[in-house]
Amino acid sequence: MSSRVPRHAPGKAALMSRRRVTAALTAIPLAAVGLTARSAAAPAQSNQKENQTMPAKAFVYTELQASVPFTDVPWEKLNAAIAAQPGFVDKTWLSGLGTHSVGGLYGFASVDDALLYCTEFFPALARDFGVAQTTRVFDNQATAEASAAMDAPHFGGKITTEPGAFVYTEVQVAVPFENAPWRDRNPVLREQKGLLSKVWLSGHNTNSLGGLDAFDTVENALDFALNDFPKTAAAMNAAYYTRVFDARVTEAASRGLNSPYYL
Repeated sequence: MSSRVPRHAPGKAALMSRRRVTAALTAIPLAAVGLTARSAAAPAQSNQKENQTMPAKAFVYTELQASVPFTDVPWEKLNAAIAAQPGFVDKTWLSGLGTHSVGGLYGFASVDDALLYCTEFFPALARDFGVAQTTRVFDNQATAEASAAMDAPHFGGKITTEPGAFVYTEVQVAVPFENAPWRDRNPVLREQKGLLSKVWLSGHNTNSLGGLDAFDTVENALDFALNDFPKTAAAMNAAYYTRVFDARVTEAASRGLNSPYYL
């Protein structure tokens, strides 16, 4: 009898790592993220309400290299800490399809606020969890017109269907967004099955091109990530990065942080 572990069965090391990260998430000390147990709720809620009226001028994308089912993520506690951060406007939680990675797309009032979050707050969380992490900062001023034209709710767009999935994309190029062919690309994207909206993303200091696309179903999101987007990257002769996220499991957590997809 073969002793090989089935392809889709998690190994002992993976299970131990998952349990360790889950335990770390559950036991996260509020003092480590700038809050005390006594003051966590009220200041965070106050800051969140004040920031609801602030326009987001920068986006942050984060992802923890962890595998934690979102039902095990203590998002209420984390929401209180995140909402208290300087310049925070909103967050859409992201849970990796098939991987259970944990992250999000955030709006911040300024690039400086976004950078502060990525250089102090989020790395501290990753250290507490004991996992590596990814952060990206995007200046959304250059992409506002292109995103609004794709019904991005961050720029006043209205979607009539709540998203079932999100796709994050990033192409390894350096193209200032004013030179990007978004006016040609948007009509093509409009024909993509199940696409509800697109937030264009232009990398701060890198001018990478990408976006967060909202889809009605996971199936349509996967079709885009696996079949359509690779052709686009190939036409650009560039490497690329894609992630698919199940929006259904994160809806309540995202609503708790003013995600514009659910307001």
